[in-house]
Amino acid sequence: MTVSTAIARLNAADQDFARHLDHLLSWESVSDDAVNQRVLDIIKAVRERGDQALVEFTQRFDGVDAKTIEDLILDRERLELALTRITPVQREALEKAANRVRIYHERQKQDSWQYTEADGTVLGQKVTPLDRAGLYVPGGKASYPSSVLMNAIPAKVAGVSEVVMVVPTPRGEVNELVLAAACIAGVDRVFTVGGAQAVAALAYGTESVPQVDKIVGPGNIYVATAKRHVFGQVGIDMIAGPSEILVVCDGQTDPDWIAMDLFSQAEHDEDAQAILVSPDAAFLDRVAASIDKLLPTMERAGIIEKSINGRGALIQVRDMQQAIEVANRIAPEHLELSVADPQAWLPQIRHAGAIFMGRHTSEALGDYCAGPNHVLPTSGTARFSSPLGVYDFQKRSSIIFCSEQGASELGHTASVLARGESLTAHARSAEYRILNEKGN
Repeated sequence: MTVSTAIARLNAADQDFARHLDHLLSWESVSDDAVNQRVLDIIKAVRERGDQALVEFTQRFDGVDAKTIEDLILDRERLELALTRITPVQREALEKAANRVRIYHERQKQDSWQYTEADGTVLGQKVTPLDRAGLYVPGGKASYPSSVLMNAIPAKVAGVSEVVMVVPTPRGEVNELVLAAACIAGVDRVFTVGGAQAVAALAYGTESVPQVDKIVGPGNIYVATAKRHVFGQVGIDMIAGPSEILVVCDGQTDPDWIAMDLFSQAEHDEDAQAILVSPDAAFLDRVAASIDKLLPTMERAGIIEKSINGRGALIQVRDMQQAIEVANRIAPEHLELSVADPQAWLPQIRHAGAIFMGRHTSEALGDYCAGPNHVLPTSGTARFSSPLGVYDFQKRSSIIFCSEQGASELGHTASVLARGESLTAHARSAEYRILNEKGN
């Protein structure tokens, strides 16, 4: 296969740089009317006909010869069997990655707290895990055991009682690595269903699929559209866009390393985005040469080529300070600081899903086994969003206990504000607790 790249070259000094950058970054996850209506029909069918609809959709869309819902359920024994079917090297890698992910997320756990004021009033916060979480996992050849670890382990660390996984098995194709990862991560139940129908089942429940409190995990446009529609009935993690990497480099890293780092995200799909920012124009030339040299050696060269040509860029900046400004403007999912002293620049990074520090820290390590979560905000949403974590599987309830004296004191304040809003019942409810001058 012949492949070639014509990656965009931008210069921050150009007058129209901002316009070109905005165009490069623009991406809309918009379902067309046909997809939207199809998803609504599927959700309606699952709500009305439950398990039977799941079986029919799985037969139709996945080509699975399932007669009843029992044919789409995998028990814990089946997950344990998967552990014996993968190679010892694969099992060791999964267990090591799972352990690192678990250790990292243990540090995110939040505890309940309270404090008592001088008059005896007690205020605080009660932290409680969700009862049940749903995990969507892509199936077939596009299988990601790493996503199972990254989604299920934080839920279990948070204390979620039950994690329910849905994973399609197109034409009956089961991925043993995914099932093994589910076993190691502590997944409680697995249903071999996918698409919008799986999301609907998790959101509303069927005779066999339990209703969950939150749905996490990546999927195609039908899955993303379904998550949009069920949000509010259940929580969701995010509506993720294409994968992104932004590398900020001072020009001293091996250009082959940088080219491969860009490829590591470009190979996800044609809409993925890989951008390099550097003040060194000659280095950008060397990386461009490395891209052309290495691309023909890649198994997914066709996908990488379309991604690099369509949404990739090499951006020249004035200096490292401007490079950081551009990085904050982009707010990337993955940010590599491939520089001599990344710690010096870290305080200036305001927007990034994950920050990879130094020349030896490839983004790929974060995808699999470094420890932090690889479920990250995309499409500039790192400006206001965070990586998936234990906190996504915990709720916080406010605690308020007023002593007699405290209720009387607060009652005066509440009364004034409530009457100012013309909410008389609010005011009188607070006023009933105000002590008179005699203390009764």
